[in-house]
Amino acid sequence: MGALIRPEIIQFSAWASDMSHKKRAVFIINSLTVGGAERVMCTFLASSASERADFEISLVLLDIEESPYQLADWVEVHQLDSRGSLLRGIVALLSLFRRLHPDVSISFLTRANLANVLVSAFWRIPCIISERINTSTHFRDDWTGRLAKVLVKAIYPRATRVIAVSAGVAQDLQSVFSVPEKKLVVIANPIDIPSIQAQSHEQAAIELDDEAYVMSMGRLVKSKNFALLIEAFAQSGFPGKLVILGEGPEREALLRKACDLGLRDRVLFPGFAKNPFALLRRAGVFVLSSSAEGFPNSLLEAMAVGIPVISTNCASGPSEILADCSRAEIDGLWFAEYGILVPTDSAELMAKALHAMTDSDLRLRYGKKAAERARYFTVEKAKRGYWEVVRAELQSA
Repeated sequence: MGALIRPEIIQFSAWASDMSHKKRAVFIINSLTVGGAERVMCTFLASSASERADFEISLVLLDIEESPYQLADWVEVHQLDSRGSLLRGIVALLSLFRRLHPDVSISFLTRANLANVLVSAFWRIPCIISERINTSTHFRDDWTGRLAKVLVKAIYPRATRVIAVSAGVAQDLQSVFSVPEKKLVVIANPIDIPSIQAQSHEQAAIELDDEAYVMSMGRLVKSKNFALLIEAFAQSGFPGKLVILGEGPEREALLRKACDLGLRDRVLFPGFAKNPFALLRRAGVFVLSSSAEGFPNSLLEAMAVGIPVISTNCASGPSEILADCSRAEIDGLWFAEYGILVPTDSAELMAKALHAMTDSDLRLRYGKKAAERARYFTVEKAKRGYWEVVRAELQSA
């Protein structure tokens, strides 16, 4: 892990005269710890250097967390210490906005979004939030989860604009959380294909033999459903090993499951890898086993290095990527245009999909189609979409 980001907080009581023609855009996220949203935020900011002609760009981190990601050195960073608390984050953000005088604010992730909407409303500035999860399925089924849903439904509709990372997320926000359709816009996550491909040729985190292996990656939590993948792998007859990159609270349970199925030496948990792409490039197939997603970055990252993919047909994102359509219920294997989709929670059908991928010709065809599809989700396209929304909201403010 990298060092803590602890920049000096720069205070502005008024615009400097040589910046009077620029607008200040403040981006907000919980932290830059390991995660897809955090990686996308860094990628997005790095691609926005050309926007500095019109904007002063700041990044606010609500929490103090270690980060493996590198930020562009021109990004002005303000790190708060809300310690995971929405209330502390709101209070700290109110104070920071008093000093920064932002013209527009843009946030990622639910807690940052909630704080952003409330603080921006207080200071009467345009507020853009980006929802990166399937909100209905994300929260736990306990009092904290129920409270979070109530807050989202009460606060999200008050944002000036809501960016969803997939059509499925947008539909969920509209139908369940009452976000007006006119406020919603869909901008898919970008992937930095040149960077991913360059990193894929570096030294891999672990050395494996030349035999094709199955790979997956993500935080080891129940929603990623790696237990389903392990069970399907055991049934599939796919040769070689299963490699699951990531860390999380389900590690011990997943290890026990692999041992119980007689796969102690065939299922590997290397932990977090700063560069997962070298392992991805050498894999025979990539599998996304999630019960729900917002927009599965890992799926696209595998596709970017030309790896054939299998995914659960979960909400939201996989069918939009692999079949270029909104999610439809399926009861069998779906050999879609760019990969294989299977129903959620069916180890038997996922095993059949893995078995189908033992066909080298099918793997080759899907690998080529995957690389072709990944080129649609460029950083430039996403960056342009975000800044168009920012400019539009500033013009109408």
